[in-house]
Amino acid sequence: MDILSMIGLIASLVLLVYLTMKGINIIIAALLSSVVVAVTGGMNLGTALMDDYMTGFTDYFASWFLVFLLGAIFGKIMQETKSAESIAQWIKRTLGTKRAVFAVVAAAAIMTYGGVSLFVVGFAVYPIALSLFRAANLPHRFIPAALVFGSISFTMTAPGSPEIQNIIPTEFFGTTPTAGGFIGVLSAFLIMVAGGLWLGRMVRKASERGETFSLPNSSKAEDESASSLAVEEESQQSETVKNLPNVILAFLPLIIVIGLLNILSMFINPTASLLIALTTGIFLACILMNKFLKEFWEALATGAQNSLVALANTCAVVGFGSVAAQVSAFDSVVNAVLNIPGPPLLGLAIGVTVVCAITGSASGGLGIALPILAPIYMGQGLDTGDMHRVSALASGGIDSLPHNGYVVTTVRAICGETHKRAYAPIFMVSVIVPSVVLLLAVFLYAIF
Repeated sequence: MDILSMIGLIASLVLLVYLTMKGINIIIAALLSSVVVAVTGGMNLGTALMDDYMTGFTDYFASWFLVFLLGAIFGKIMQETKSAESIAQWIKRTLGTKRAVFAVVAAAAIMTYGGVSLFVVGFAVYPIALSLFRAANLPHRFIPAALVFGSISFTMTAPGSPEIQNIIPTEFFGTTPTAGGFIGVLSAFLIMVAGGLWLGRMVRKASERGETFSLPNSSKAEDESASSLAVEEESQQSETVKNLPNVILAFLPLIIVIGLLNILSMFINPTASLLIALTTGIFLACILMNKFLKEFWEALATGAQNSLVALANTCAVVGFGSVAAQVSAFDSVVNAVLNIPGPPLLGLAIGVTVVCAITGSASGGLGIALPILAPIYMGQGLDTGDMHRVSALASGGIDSLPHNGYVVTTVRAICGETHKRAYAPIFMVSVIVPSVVLLLAVFLYAIF
């Protein structure tokens, strides 16, 4: 193996993480990192960028454009019709401030598992989380952890989920979204319970230490003023609810998306099933909540624009991975993964986990890792359902490092927090817990 190639591969990964953490656009960061890995790997720079990078970029774009498009539009319609807010408000009323943490996690999880775009979920649930945490005087810095945990840690990797992280493996293993059987369901349940209890304990311990609801860079007087708004907000809640769609109607599009996806996947391609399910969900939401939808065409346009940004960011990371896959050091890494002692599924789990961690993207990591690893492990005769679920679970663990796009957006843009204050609990419940459960799932699949 060329030592310079390995140094370049590591340096390019460090550069990608560093630039993303500094807030540099991921497309620019991925291109610069591709240049580093190509030059140090002895590749022709023109070929690396115009051929390898663009092939990875455009292939992923062509494969998943419609999924991203309809997913983003569905999320935007759920937001514009106030359906997302109706669901969040209902959970708030049902669980109340005494269960503020669980209420926020539940609101994010229900909408994500129903097919609503992650970023829409974050922006829709945050105001509810803010109100609940302020009323209960819980530390504001834990809101990002509750949103991230509820949105990605178990919902996007669970059997039956319409999220793309559960759909991508179907294309490589010929499976359905429910693949993985009882162990898959158990894994999602364990992540949900263990992470939820741990998050609740962290919030309780912080409160016992004297932490209160406090915003970054705010004075004590400002925090006291913010806390006093809780009573006023509660008094206005009944009026707010009157201006929202009935919660049963708001839930119906989510139920239809999940149901259609999993029923149709038994007969046709899962990706096609998802497209049909999302289209039906969009149509149903528009019909049922029509009086709340003021700007239909504008909502479609905004959803389309959001999908292009999200997809382009993911494609950029996949393009970088396509360049990295051409250097000799990458082959050495793959061989090391394949030769890891233990059950064969352990190598697949670690391979997907590492790539997702490097890219800071679950879907991007799957898009890079599975074209390489899936044929190898399928050739070993492993159960396709087991491989599907292990791949999905592996994508939802160490991908949630500080440079993960959704983590950055949630911490900074949605919650106005800082990584220094808010990231530690995110790491606990969205990195450690899913990673431990992933290893347990590998062990269980190896036995049963």
